[in-house]
Amino acid sequence: MTYEQIFLFSLLGLVFVFLVWGRVRYDLVAFAALVIAVAGGVVPTEQAFAGFGHEAVIIIALVLIVSRAMVNAGAVELVARFVLSAGRSLSTHIGIMSVVGAALSAVINNVAALVMLMTLDMEAAEKAKRPVAQSLMPLSFATILGGMITLIGTPPNIVVAQFRERALGAPYSMFDFSPVGLACAVVGIAFVTTVGWRLIPDTGQHAALGEGGDTGLFVAEASVKEDSKAIGQSPSALYPLADKCDVSILGLVRRGKRLPGFAASEEIRKNDHLVLEGDPKSIESFIGAAELSPAGADKHGGLTGKSLTLVEAIVPDNARMAGRTALDLRLLYRRGVTLLGVSRQGKRFRERVRNLAIKPGDVVLLLGPESRVADAAEWLGVLPLAEKSHTVIQRSKALFTVAVFAVAVAAAVMGFVPLAVALAGAVAVYALFSVVGAREVYEAVEWPVIVLLGSLIPLGLALEESGGTRLIAEAIVAQAGALPAWAILAILMIVTMTLSDFLNNVATALIAAPVGLSVARALDVSPDPFLMGVAVASSCAFLTPIGHKNNTIIMGPGGYRFGDYWRMGLPLEMIIIAVGVPAILFFWPL
Repeated sequence: MTYEQIFLFSLLGLVFVFLVWGRVRYDLVAFAALVIAVAGGVVPTEQAFAGFGHEAVIIIALVLIVSRAMVNAGAVELVARFVLSAGRSLSTHIGIMSVVGAALSAVINNVAALVMLMTLDMEAAEKAKRPVAQSLMPLSFATILGGMITLIGTPPNIVVAQFRERALGAPYSMFDFSPVGLACAVVGIAFVTTVGWRLIPDTGQHAALGEGGDTGLFVAEASVKEDSKAIGQSPSALYPLADKCDVSILGLVRRGKRLPGFAASEEIRKNDHLVLEGDPKSIESFIGAAELSPAGADKHGGLTGKSLTLVEAIVPDNARMAGRTALDLRLLYRRGVTLLGVSRQGKRFRERVRNLAIKPGDVVLLLGPESRVADAAEWLGVLPLAEKSHTVIQRSKALFTVAVFAVAVAAAVMGFVPLAVALAGAVAVYALFSVVGAREVYEAVEWPVIVLLGSLIPLGLALEESGGTRLIAEAIVAQAGALPAWAILAILMIVTMTLSDFLNNVATALIAAPVGLSVARALDVSPDPFLMGVAVASSCAFLTPIGHKNNTIIMGPGGYRFGDYWRMGLPLEMIIIAVGVPAILFFWPL
């Protein structure tokens, strides 16, 4: 072996050890490896940071921003309203959630799809009084499976597609992954729905959406818009919808005065205000379902204006807000923020929210653009609670957001513009129409993944150019002996899948894609089956909580241990190999 090969194999071996060890962030490990490679002379100085401008890096960043826009616009909520029900059997619930999760993962990033559906799944588990662990892992696995269906569903597909363009002159298109990915997803979802969830051990963890510093129920107000379907109805007629959203309707405000009692039989009129009690998410959900408007939202440009955020904050003794009302403080006029609700140890009060004197220890619910809410919280002297921020869904923009995304995808599929340019155009439109704010554009991007990818791309190129990937391929072919090509493909997928269980799936795809190409050339067959095999196997990390971020996200809420994943994950990986190999060879012949 040459000096470059020895150096790179040793360096990548250290990277593997540190990534499995997990004590040092993977982006720092990758960037340090890049610096060492440049210092060692195996990566030319002029190519050191070329990976950060690679098209795969750009596409992954843009997909994450598009995913945030879909969340902000409530595109998922259009579907979610029909899938959440505590009355269904567990198998039916898992099946429906898995299909929806896989479908969403095909068009947005699979991590974003899981995050959006996980709360719904936990709500269903809480209402059904069953362990959330029984359904969270199947949902996570389903979103991973769904990501394999399209180019933009999961980063490994993007990495493999861009590698094919560099190696063979043309990338994979948006739906080239669909036949194989769909076959694997259908069979995989059927397994987790019927058999897989039964293999999950009882963790004793029940859905507890209010744990971890829950601040109790808020009393809030919502105004009746001109086009609201609540007009002409009575508050009692809205009780079923309120129950569904876990909200209580406490009364009605008209012309600035609270009507006596609960005003249950009073006819609701335009510009009335409904007094609500519930947690922030439930209140926001009811406001959207009843076509109401958060009090003061019109001053923020309404839900068609800037992206709004709900933030919970506790009022300390020395706060400027203590002892004063929102009206006294002229909060909306001075700071562009609305006091939407107040929580006071479960106590109800008849004063209007804006006229209520705030006491130390109260928890307030502030509504406004994210930057203004942060500034207002500092000015008021209140303390925002960590992880108690809720994006206000811009439901009126849902269809617009989906239409813009569909146009971008269609333009890329028909070859009018490259995918990166099409997605960039969609992001620009979203920013222009405030579907995502300027700050959200940057917050949506998972920068550690970007650094990881930008750092490893030059290392992968160096390994390939030094002949290192060819040596690995020759070793695989030599060990496989006289086995047929399909068996070698299966071996490559098993090795790649095993690596993905312990490495980041992007890192696995970067390392395995050149090896797959070299194996195909050594066998003198088409490289497409082997590249497709790498894409499938890189995405399928079901044995551990560290192989895929989705598995990591559910670990805490589900109460899972490290060793719980393989019980359902191992048979699922075996099924993917059994289904994936023949499907690849059928749609991508040798």
